[in-house]
Amino acid sequence: MHKITSFIVAEISKVKKGKELPAPTAIKSSPHYLAKSMPPQIVIGKEKVKVENHEVELILKSYYSDALMIEGSIDIEDIFSEEVLDLKDKLLDACFEYGKKNGAKMETSEEFTVYQVSGYTGDPELFLKKHPAQIASLLKSEKLELDEKEIEYTLSFQFKYVKDDLIILDWDGAVLFDPNGDFEESIDLLQLANFQLLRYRAMDEDLDGRLKKVYKLIQPEEKKSWWSRLKTREMTQAFKEVIHIRTQSIAQFEALDRDIKLIGDWYSARVYSLLSKKFKFDDWHNTIKEKLDSLEDIYSIASENLGMSRTKLLERIEIIGFIILQIGWIPLLYFEFTSYIK
Repeated sequence: MHKITSFIVAEISKVKKGKELPAPTAIKSSPHYLAKSMPPQIVIGKEKVKVENHEVELILKSYYSDALMIEGSIDIEDIFSEEVLDLKDKLLDACFEYGKKNGAKMETSEEFTVYQVSGYTGDPELFLKKHPAQIASLLKSEKLELDEKEIEYTLSFQFKYVKDDLIILDWDGAVLFDPNGDFEESIDLLQLANFQLLRYRAMDEDLDGRLKKVYKLIQPEEKKSWWSRLKTREMTQAFKEVIHIRTQSIAQFEALDRDIKLIGDWYSARVYSLLSKKFKFDDWHNTIKEKLDSLEDIYSIASENLGMSRTKLLERIEIIGFIILQIGWIPLLYFEFTSYIK
């Protein structure tokens, strides 16, 4: 028995209310608190569509309060056939359209396809020996013939937990083997990893935009008046937003990492650890941290400069005020002097 499940995770401005799905049943060894460690998925809509000759039910879910997930599955006879990649593309197209219709921001999204093989007997590595090129092509969504070394590299990123199961991972896809078809927990972990990747990408792009904005704000003007130094409200607001984002993002990422680490050395944690390496979460985390640190440094420098600017401005205002005050005394002194003469 073969099946493909495609899903897209995308940002959204406002999530509708829906019904919370029960936590996936962990068939493989897992701690009792696994369900609490996984963020809940809320079903907010469903729609049936035609994908070639297949009737597919698309499921619209929310993740946290600002992300949507659109998921669809198709049962097929053979995932190693030449038509599977075309079918996968059309399934993803249907997910994209359903997401757009419901307000998802598809310009910032992650797509992923899970190819599932069940109902077999024996070691799943037999499939690798029989279909190495086809499996590698599925994982890379590549119709061109891959080089042998590329096939070997692609298939090397795998995890085997019991003797008759197997997971092979790549950036846009995964091939899962389980004789009993127990894929729900693994798919939930794949969706969670894609959600985390989406958050990293979105935050990275947002910080790039904010860095450009801040650089523009602190650039010296060719002709600077005294009053131009007073326009600090925009910069202050920009840094307030950065501080808020930093606090919110660090809290969320640390909570997610903490919950995953709490799972320990169980099946779920082993799979998620493999996904973290494949998606380069540590690199994303370090890049974002460096950009946040850069913004903080710029803020410190700008604040110091603005403080000095304010001091200089106040000194100038004080001098001007003193001069005006002295000028104001001249008529008084004149009148007093003329009165004294009379």
